[in-house]
Amino acid sequence: MKNLIIKIVPAAIFSLLLITLFGCQKDNVQKIDQRNWQLVWSDDFNGSAGTSPDPSKWGFDIGNGPNHDGWGNAELEYYTNRPANASLDGNGNLVITAREESYSGSGFTSARIKTLGLLDQTYGRFEARLKTPWGPGIWPAFWLLGSNVDSLGWPQSGEIDIMELRGQKPNIINGTVHGPGYSGAAGITKSFAFENDRFDVNYHVFAVEWGADFIDFFVDSTLYQEITPGKVTGNWVFNHPFYIILNVAVGGNYVGFPSSLTPFPQTMIIDYVKVYKEAD
Repeated sequence: MKNLIIKIVPAAIFSLLLITLFGCQKDNVQKIDQRNWQLVWSDDFNGSAGTSPDPSKWGFDIGNGPNHDGWGNAELEYYTNRPANASLDGNGNLVITAREESYSGSGFTSARIKTLGLLDQTYGRFEARLKTPWGPGIWPAFWLLGSNVDSLGWPQSGEIDIMELRGQKPNIINGTVHGPGYSGAAGITKSFAFENDRFDVNYHVFAVEWGADFIDFFVDSTLYQEITPGKVTGNWVFNHPFYIILNVAVGGNYVGFPSSLTPFPQTMIIDYVKVYKEAD
């Protein structure tokens, strides 16, 4: 009887763990399925090789920051609107390319595209299917910035980093929110890591689903982080329009300097970007 009890108790505990695990997964699936998303904006990047992204959907940030300060992050690149740094590949992709070259006082060039004034939206699902670059000092990102940043300033405008990757760790991405009281290194963040894969090898879908009191982060179909007003250490500043940014930075406080182990050019290949709103 004693041996029987020893066998039964672990089995019961194991069953309880299974119920808890799959119950949580089921709750997540049910919550997600209850959101009735309707596609409202997209870019599949169809067009001739070497052409710039659609100007009715994308603009460019140019330079090394307003004060040549690396956009406040000590980045090393100079962002351009040249096809050499951002263009379609003719196969339904946009390619953002970081290059090692002397340009306007910087040792690197790249591109940073944005939807400011073209797509500014409050709430919804924002997703992109892409393949990242890699290497020490390489910093690709897919993110949202508050459209009132110029008038209100950062971080009061808010920022939602759907995907950031340190190129020296190509199997790990981070999803982060920034706001007053939780900006920079104090941002509310969480990592998603592969054990046997890298984000530069295959395409993956990165997304957030954002509402009045939640921001959920996804890699492919996996929900890995849920942000709510109670989880931030300051004011919740995610109730106004945001716009999309895609860029590849070189260097900066987040990743450090490129090294001899960093091959150039580096490319982020974007298959599509899609934006949804919850249907009425």
